[in-house]
Amino acid sequence: MKRLLTLLLLCLLALPASAQKEFGGIARFDRTVHDFGKIDTRDGAVSCTFDVTNISESTLNIFAVTTTCGCTSAKWTRTDIAPGEKGTIDVTYTNDEGPYPFDKTLTVYLSGLERPVILHIKGTAFKGKGKK
Repeated sequence: MKRLLTLLLLCLLALPASAQKEFGGIARFDRTVHDFGKIDTRDGAVSCTFDVTNISESTLNIFAVTTTCGCTSAKWTRTDIAPGEKGTIDVTYTNDEGPYPFDKTLTVYLSGLERPVILHIKGTAFKGKGKK
């Protein structure tokens, strides 16, 4: 019983660590997934912003952000991000492909990291009934 309680306590203590969004001591993202929830296709495009903080002692650059399809676009901070400062990645999903669940991937290339950071936007698009 004591081992079970110890294991449970360790699992609970690990939860905050798994929620951290730090990458290589270089960058911290406010989140790596944005859930739009349920969105009506008649409402048009939806947008969100991911914040990235430079947690290193060197200048950070966002070299590129690629998306998995033409329905998702991204604009990002193109200037140097000084240590302790923030940059942004603004993402727009067109929401015009019909009613279905979606999960789109954005691949973010940052200076100082050998591997890209993967971000997701997700939700469920539905077609509303009646007139708006």
